[in-house]
Amino acid sequence: MENLSEKLSENTEYIGGLFENAMDFILREFKIDGTSAALLAMDGLVSKQHVTIGILNPIMRTAVLQTDGRAQMEYIKENVLGAVEQTELHTVPEVLDRLMNGFAILMLDGCDYALAFGTQGFEKRGVDEPDGEVMQRGSREGFVETYQTNISLVRRRMKTPELKFEKVTLGEESHTPAALCYLKNTVDPDILAEVKKRLDACNLKDLLAAGYLTSYLERPSIFESVGLTERPDTLCGKLHEGRIGILIDGTPTAVYVPYLFIENFQTVDDYANRPFYATFIRWLKYIAFFLAIFLPGLYVGIAAHNPELLPETLLLKVAAAESQTPFPVTLEAILLYFMYELMREAGLRVPKPLSGSVSIVGGLVIGETAVSAGLVSAPSLVVIALTVITGYVIPKLYEQMAVLRLAFIVVGGIWGVWGILVGLTFLIFNICGKTSFKVPFLAPVAPFRLQDMRDVLIRAGWKTLAQKNHPVQSMPGAGKGEKRF
Repeated sequence: MENLSEKLSENTEYIGGLFENAMDFILREFKIDGTSAALLAMDGLVSKQHVTIGILNPIMRTAVLQTDGRAQMEYIKENVLGAVEQTELHTVPEVLDRLMNGFAILMLDGCDYALAFGTQGFEKRGVDEPDGEVMQRGSREGFVETYQTNISLVRRRMKTPELKFEKVTLGEESHTPAALCYLKNTVDPDILAEVKKRLDACNLKDLLAAGYLTSYLERPSIFESVGLTERPDTLCGKLHEGRIGILIDGTPTAVYVPYLFIENFQTVDDYANRPFYATFIRWLKYIAFFLAIFLPGLYVGIAAHNPELLPETLLLKVAAAESQTPFPVTLEAILLYFMYELMREAGLRVPKPLSGSVSIVGGLVIGETAVSAGLVSAPSLVVIALTVITGYVIPKLYEQMAVLRLAFIVVGGIWGVWGILVGLTFLIFNICGKTSFKVPFLAPVAPFRLQDMRDVLIRAGWKTLAQKNHPVQSMPGAGKGEKRF
């Protein structure tokens, strides 16, 4: 059955059969001036008070001076419930879609269409500060699981008719609603068309998190070319640069594309602080990135294959410490690294009351006790601990850094410093050869554009930032709209 029938009994019997044994399906049958009527809704998704006061009571108390079902529906729509949000539905899929989104559906015998009323009343979380992107300055608002609320958070910050929201449905079974958002005068039409094409090719059964969608929007690589954020102010800044955002119902994380490598080192605080301090923090992050990836591998490579690179005093201390441990330096570094990762994972997964115990036990066992027992050397412990700490400075890249760190430890243990250099070369080739929706992933460093470096190695003042194009808009094949910055 595709289209609704004029016979109410056929409609209710078919739709009721679809929801057989569904305890949350509500089907209320009643009479309107002798004509059979039915109200359909999903318990938990609608406000029963709104349905009773705003729909049922006005209909039951009003005399509908019509005999034909279609004429009665027109009278109710225009005269009885004219102030209520309503939409005509002519097919069964439309009815099912509205039911699942918290609408109440009115059907009349003798009328071949139904009316859907916006009566959503499901529980939702309030707007608060996101835990994953805590900022010192700026807004304390973060996205929530309801995408209509997220749309309003973006609209409040961008009061322009150029801001567009297009509804899309994702998930073959979940039918998850989502909103595609962009600035019409800034977005590249080709990139927008490509995003829609990839979303249409998404064959997911269910879409329960934003991470489900990223693999359909990017090409396989260790570095992500799809941005994720929980902050509406961050998304608004990206939209001004010509990006395209996707707000998904059921997740507090927004997706945006294109996404560049340099954005992993940028935060909202960078643009709220003074330029000289923001530049200092930016360089601190670059240094932390290289230390987090290469420090353990360099330490292992130098200690195992190239000890002549160390100063004599440091070399003697490292040799003395390693001579008292039973494991080779490479195996020692790998074991320590795995133990720290186990501690981190345990701290994330255990209940909060036990997280303190995990930290205490891990610190005692892996730290002081392991060194005192002679199982690991103090230099190796310091190197791995420093590496883990620097990895937390750039949380957006922690997953990539965790894998690369282990890879370079193995490479350094087998081939020494030369193996690290070869691995670095392959890593640079991978980043330089990657694109995100026609925009080079390493832009504006490669290809190099001097005028766009004002927000890479340094953070220029706002008078300079506001006058120049953003790399997404200035790269070949992108940014055909108005160039904002």
